[in-house]
Amino acid sequence: MIKFLLEKEFKQIFRNSFLPRMILLFPVMVLLVFPIAANFEIKNINLCVVDNDHSSYSNQLVQKVISSGYYKLTSVAENSKKALHQIEKDEADIILEIPANFEKDLVREQTAHLLISANSVNGTKGGLGSAYLSGIITDFSSEVREKWIQSASSAKFPFVEIVSQNRFNPHLSYKIYMIPALMVMVLTMLCGFLPALNIVGEKEAGTMEQINVTPIPKFVFIISKLLPYWIIGFTVITIAFGVAYAVYGLSPMGSLGTIYFFAAIYILGISGFGLVISNYSNTMQQAMFVMYFFMLILILMSGLFTPINSMAEWAQYITIFNPLKYFMQVMRMVYLKGSGISELGTQFFALTCFAVFFNLWAILNYRKTV
Repeated sequence: MIKFLLEKEFKQIFRNSFLPRMILLFPVMVLLVFPIAANFEIKNINLCVVDNDHSSYSNQLVQKVISSGYYKLTSVAENSKKALHQIEKDEADIILEIPANFEKDLVREQTAHLLISANSVNGTKGGLGSAYLSGIITDFSSEVREKWIQSASSAKFPFVEIVSQNRFNPHLSYKIYMIPALMVMVLTMLCGFLPALNIVGEKEAGTMEQINVTPIPKFVFIISKLLPYWIIGFTVITIAFGVAYAVYGLSPMGSLGTIYFFAAIYILGISGFGLVISNYSNTMQQAMFVMYFFMLILILMSGLFTPINSMAEWAQYITIFNPLKYFMQVMRMVYLKGSGISELGTQFFALTCFAVFFNLWAILNYRKTV
């Protein structure tokens, strides 16, 4: 019996010329456009320099800042007032003011003061721009000190060099952090929305009444609705793996089998959620708006853009009931850390509970009425 129901479902999907194209193109478009467009990396910060010293050290410092790749020297102002005017016109993001006697103080007193002013209308850009500049100045200070120590032949100073190393994402690439999470978003949109429109679509077309008069058990009917989206979900995530490798050279540190295993559970859960909404809705428009309502909340509170630990405490409690959060954790841990199933016990338990809960709800809620 289920064989004929599955045949009907696939015929309905392929009879619609739009759906197969969307299933194939949607993950490609999201993975090609989003990592480039929605990028939180801060580069090309407009820098205005006020050099009141015009010494060799001040020139070396400015060259070091520009060569870091984060800053673009847009202007050299004569004084602080003109530099601030650049910020007011939004032509500069950061001002680096080097005082007079900078080199003299650095050599004689072994200390010198610099002024960093940031345009914080964009708080992220201003904060990160200031932090980057402080780090570059600290490096410059260390290099100068190291040079002095090497040139001092009569005295030997102890010197400790600190080299930072970033684990799992050595170059702090935002794309590598985002792409595994974007795969989850693609899977959620397709395997959540399509089932939500499925049953209600049949209600509008009138075919649901013909099924309801047959002796098909509710359990078999819901399974026949879930299995096609399970296969679609596997197809979508396989396409996403291919795009991530072909375009960004990104492949998981861990096993693909681990991702497929968790994806199988997750797709069942999110498709069951879509079927629950479809059962309660009377029209496709109603189902679409209800799904948008939940999807926006689930995606924004999943940790896709904002780390969950940075959210307010009450919001962190809400994310406990968000299945996207757990699958994004799985994707990032397997892709970046190479985690295995044994290290993902919490995520396995949570996703299994969501899958069982939503599918039981969908079965119990489905009414075979004509």
